[in-house]
Amino acid sequence: MHDHENSEHLASFADVLAGELPGTWTRAHHRPEDKDDLAELTDRIWDLDLVAESLAGHPLRQAVVLTRPDGARLAVLDHPGHNGFLVAAVAPDDLPPEAFRGIREPDGIAVGDDPFRSAELVTGDLLPRVETALTRVRHHAAGVRPSRPDRVVLTWQPDGDLAASPATEEAADILAAHGFVREESGIHRLSGDDTAVQARAVRALGTRLEAMGIATALQHPPG
Repeated sequence: MHDHENSEHLASFADVLAGELPGTWTRAHHRPEDKDDLAELTDRIWDLDLVAESLAGHPLRQAVVLTRPDGARLAVLDHPGHNGFLVAAVAPDDLPPEAFRGIREPDGIAVGDDPFRSAELVTGDLLPRVETALTRVRHHAAGVRPSRPDRVVLTWQPDGDLAASPATEEAADILAAHGFVREESGIHRLSGDDTAVQARAVRALGTRLEAMGIATALQHPPG
């Protein structure tokens, strides 16, 4: 069983893990002296299961946070009493609390001491849940309701833009062809700077979607 007091062991494991995960990840190592950072990180761990239970009995003494450009964050933590580590999602801190309401936490996982095998587990198990949860909370924050394969929902935004979350690649391609720009969150947005252009785009894409058997709905965000 490895020495959890050795901060370099955790750091080296996280370095190799990050290199094996899909995408590019930056790394931030929070050591025992970084008490404020560790306290804040504890509050942002996006888990109500295994990792939360571990933290309840063993407060964080160190952690490595991996961050991807699209905003996905993972915390690599010691797993006291076990020969391995914990990997959990870190909730975004730039969204209001109501954005998380009704969204299931992408609970973390326990991994062994082999970073290559651990990367496979994170990629196949944890990351898809993290990406799904991130998309949902960002959509909640923007007031965008998910579309269905047979219905694209366009939501007016306070700044006059229209936002949508297409359910199929075909619908996404039509939105893109009519000026919608896909953001990292997965939301497609059409500028409202020129309302005449915006209106023509909506009419045109509505016609194309209808020809494919896909309805179009316009709505204002909840509240």
